Amino acid sequence: MLFIISLISFTVIHLAPNSFFASGELNPNITQESIEYLKTIYNLNKPLYVQFFSWVFAIGQLDFGISFNSGELIKDEILFRIPITLIINIVGLILVFISSLYLGLNAAFNKNSIFDKFAGQFSLLSFSMPSFYLTLLCVMFFSVWLEILPIAGIYSLDDKTGLTYYLDIAWYLILPIAIITFGGIGSLTLYIRFLTIEILKSDYIFFAKARGLNKKEILRFYILPNLYPPIITLLGLSLSGIIGGSVILESIFSIDGMGLLFYLSALSHNYPVMMGILIIGAFSTLIGNMCTGLFLLKLNPNYAQN
Repeated sequence: MLFIISLISFTVIHLAPNSFFASGELNPNITQESIEYLKTIYNLNKPLYVQFFSWVFAIGQLDFGISFNSGELIKDEILFRIPITLIINIVGLILVFISSLYLGLNAAFNKNSIFDKFAGQFSLLSFSMPSFYLTLLCVMFFSVWLEILPIAGIYSLDDKTGLTYYLDIAWYLILPIAIITFGGIGSLTLYIRFLTIEILKSDYIFFAKARGLNKKEILRFYILPNLYPPIITLLGLSLSGIIGGSVILESIFSIDGMGLLFYLSALSHNYPVMMGILIIGAFSTLIGNMCTGLFLLKLNPNYAQN
């Protein structure tokens, strides 16, 4: 599967119009010999199938190549940017899971109530609001008008040691994490609400109530065990987004993460960096699917038979 994904990614990238050397070819100050020399360094003078298998062999050794822009190893650039992307997206994913579970369960238990209507409208607003528009609104309101949150960046202190430095980073990440959380709550809340309502219609819930079990016991022993498998499946599929980062969010807030790196690489036709990030995202998706299967097997030993 990873080989097929790498083949498709490689083909699509090379079918894109223009190239990194297009501007150099139009520049009269750059000789054709210099351009050919650069193509030789990056193995671009070889046939596509030779380039592809050389790239796949290098990827197998965790060698993603050299960046066209900086001339540095792509592996080093990714390792430098991936921590901040993981922090933002993992914290956001945890908050999405907790918030959606709370809203979805309470909306299902209080169907057609004021809270249920509020959760429904809030969820619709969440997944229908474009992330870039919400980001700009939050920046204008909290950063420009109220001036209580930073506009961009991830820190302002020169001393990168001590608790104060990490608190400064947390202060800068409040707005990006809040936007990620708000954007992911909607669909998961409605999904949990729908599943919970269907579970509450089941016969075993009826017999559990007849036995005198209270709401907390029904929630713990009957509802949550049936909710965890589909939720874990969704969270496993979102692993690629955790590593790949949010392109729009990181670009607006100038967060030097994986999303911004991919965006700048796309603008400059830096194909090796783009392909490296795509392969990491594909690999993380496959790993997420495998981890999801293992978690489901742990929760339900009969999952393997199904």
